[in-house]
Amino acid sequence: MSASPTGTATGDAGQALPGIDEADLKATVAEVLDRWPSAGLAAGVVRGGGLEWFTAHGVANVESKEPITRDTVFRIGSITKTFTAIAIMQLQERGLVDLDAPANDYLRPFQLIPAKASFQPATVRHLLTHTAGIGYWRRLADLLQPGVGSGVRAGRSGASPLADYYRNGLRVEVEPGTKWVYSNHGFAVLGQIVEDVTGQPLDRYLRDHIFGPLGMEHTDLIRSGRVQPSLATGYVLGPGGLKQVGDREVPTPGGGGVYSAPADMARYLAALLRGGAGEHGPVLKPATLASMFQPHFQPDPRLPGMGLGFELGEQGGRQTAGKTGIVPGFLSAMVLAPGDGTGVFALGNTGGLSGRGAPAPLAPALLRLVLGLPGEAIRTGIPPRPEVWSELCGWYGPDPGPVTNLFTRPLFGAGIEVTVHGGHLIAKPLTPVPAMRRGLRLHSDDPDDPRVFRAELPGFGMSQRVLFSQAPEDGVSPPRLLIDLFSFQKRPDARNPRRWVTGAAVAGVAALAIRHRRHHVA
Repeated sequence: MSASPTGTATGDAGQALPGIDEADLKATVAEVLDRWPSAGLAAGVVRGGGLEWFTAHGVANVESKEPITRDTVFRIGSITKTFTAIAIMQLQERGLVDLDAPANDYLRPFQLIPAKASFQPATVRHLLTHTAGIGYWRRLADLLQPGVGSGVRAGRSGASPLADYYRNGLRVEVEPGTKWVYSNHGFAVLGQIVEDVTGQPLDRYLRDHIFGPLGMEHTDLIRSGRVQPSLATGYVLGPGGLKQVGDREVPTPGGGGVYSAPADMARYLAALLRGGAGEHGPVLKPATLASMFQPHFQPDPRLPGMGLGFELGEQGGRQTAGKTGIVPGFLSAMVLAPGDGTGVFALGNTGGLSGRGAPAPLAPALLRLVLGLPGEAIRTGIPPRPEVWSELCGWYGPDPGPVTNLFTRPLFGAGIEVTVHGGHLIAKPLTPVPAMRRGLRLHSDDPDDPRVFRAELPGFGMSQRVLFSQAPEDGVSPPRLLIDLFSFQKRPDARNPRRWVTGAAVAGVAALAIRHRRHHVA
């Protein structure tokens, strides 16, 4: 890729590609890397049926100094979920799977076990939208088992078969369809459904029915000869610099096991933008793929909602669909603007489980640049509406479910306290994370709706819409606070955990003072 005399970027064939200023694209990449350094990074813009622009930064391996190229293989983590979702939709097209049928109808080696007999069955659609009532963790005891969350160390026995992993069944903790909670286990179940319905191992099915038709020659679910020779090394950035991560396999392959290269990701995005058509034939019907980009779970009409395997969003009034991925040592992101025929991907080999790193903020930043949209920023010029703030202030606790709430605990702790401080509305998560504990200022984001705000997420390089619902007329359901698809219920202040902690601390200080006084008097 080179720059033409007019300043537009040019593709491999040398044709001018209007609308992309390569200098601006490179400046955006540099700006993001300045904030989130990475040993290696690959990013590309896809439109017009192929890879229009590509950039590579750094190395695939620090010791060998092997540079990042279009064929460098990265672990792409949860982007895997979009492939698993496409596999399910292929079976749906063939009449082999009904999205609204109970998932247990298709599972052979294990079952989903409801916590209450009154629960409706968890369906395939529930699994595709992270609303099956299954947590990010299987059970509370998993927190005491090192490696369960991120995988088992490769070289021992590899990832256990799901029949062993879920030998006692997978617990459905809350009523399916009522709560969104991100779940790798839910997509592991979907991968098992593909195997049980087709009789093929999931890796073979994906190669035959998705990777092959799309021409993705350096992509696989397992560490095969297709990916091993060009596989990058993963790192984390700590006080002593870059540190190589332990090599692990995920125990939930359908949720995060895929390896892929930039050139293959470009082919994948191009097919998604062409209605499912790849280099060697279609993988889905256009209408089926379009349905995956529509909301199938939408807790509030002011939110984009959740598609089938794809997370929905909005950029400057354009609907987007995409996914991010996290595996220790690797971060990835892709985002599509289907209506504009444009997609962007970013792959990096530096990052931890926090998800903080270059790919997640870079992909949407490049998309906005290509679409001619202003950079993401808090909107100004929208007057605040403090007359409703007294209604919004209070403590908002997570929905019921101790295991399903574990995913939100690191960021939001025991809930969110909304207060007015310094003349501004502040959302203060009750969490030990210092950056979040300081609170998020809520900026008005809709001149016609005083309950719509936007807040910057510290350390992630992005902002997020924050919505408040009005109290329902039935007088029973509590008002809610929504941060993306995370939902919190307004609860009585008397149940605010901060008050308990503060009260306990005061009582403790008082007790110490009394003991000290008695000792002094004696």
